[in-house]
Amino acid sequence: MASNFISVGSRFPEFNKKSVVSIEKGKEFKDISNKEMEGKWTVMFWWPKDFTFICPTEIAEFNKNYSNFTDRETVLFGASTDSEFVHHAWRMHHADLHDLKFPMIADTSKSLAEELGILAGDEKVAYRATYIVDPEGIVRWVCINDLSVGRNVAEVLRVLDALQTDELCPCNWTKGEETLTPKG
Repeated sequence: MASNFISVGSRFPEFNKKSVVSIEKGKEFKDISNKEMEGKWTVMFWWPKDFTFICPTEIAEFNKNYSNFTDRETVLFGASTDSEFVHHAWRMHHADLHDLKFPMIADTSKSLAEELGILAGDEKVAYRATYIVDPEGIVRWVCINDLSVGRNVAEVLRVLDALQTDELCPCNWTKGEETLTPKG
């Protein structure tokens, strides 16, 4: 990873990228920017390449959980360094990706992935990085998996729940359980 890795406590970088938001003719593409994150919790997850094996399992699982994110008033974005045209073709040809409810951001220039510090190896594809960003635009959680290991969407939701309590949450805490109160 790059030495300029954006981590917890950092401001999420500004961006404006072409994205695939639909497979309906004439409504496929939209520019997505960090302006859509302002004042909202946001989860942005990255995958290395379209038309691969692990990536669609993750994208489909995030999509299955889309209402769990919206119920938490959280914006969900997926992203890779592939172009919007490759994203569109993949959505058209992969049954699990037809009905995605969130944008597939195309970081074709790799500028956002580079600024985040998540480009892997000689190919310069993105690691499987997941960011939770608070309504003020501050990164509150980052998880980065090796290229060969898919992430756990339930864990992303668990951490989002914990962060949204704004309280102390013990190990393995889940929504509805008691939080910790410091004794002083």
